[in-house]
Amino acid sequence: MSTATVTSSSEITLVTLQKCPADISFLSGIFQKISELGVNIDMISLAPAHGAFTSLSFTIADEDLGRILEYTSELQERHNIKMIVSSGNCKISVYDPHMKNTPGVAAKVFAAAADVSTDVRIITTSEVEISLLVTPADFNETLDAMEKKMNAEG
Repeated sequence: MSTATVTSSSEITLVTLQKCPADISFLSGIFQKISELGVNIDMISLAPAHGAFTSLSFTIADEDLGRILEYTSELQERHNIKMIVSSGNCKISVYDPHMKNTPGVAAKVFAAAADVSTDVRIITTSEVEISLLVTPADFNETLDAMEKKMNAEG
């Protein structure tokens, strides 16, 4: 029997900063400033560097977007960073305390998403959790597929 728990949340904004300096001090400064603005960051994904640049994606609550827009607009102007914002997304997380030592959990998660042709915006993982950010249009079908796949034997 599976020990996986599937949870979800909605009204999530994905912010992607493209052509961002791939300097850890610069990236640290971004998160420090957002913290000072009182905004909680949830999912974080950093693309491999291409020369001196990288792409940084993170999620915040839709309601917090206004708080960071002035700062991210300043980043765009000052550092020639391209910002892409997508609001209204939903997060589906699969948590299993045994995931670290159980081969195939990621395979099930991706198979469930693939079975319903989910538009996945970002994926983050830890040793015990896999989270997918999906569009509202794909949310219900993906959540249902994920719950069925994670509760199926084998």
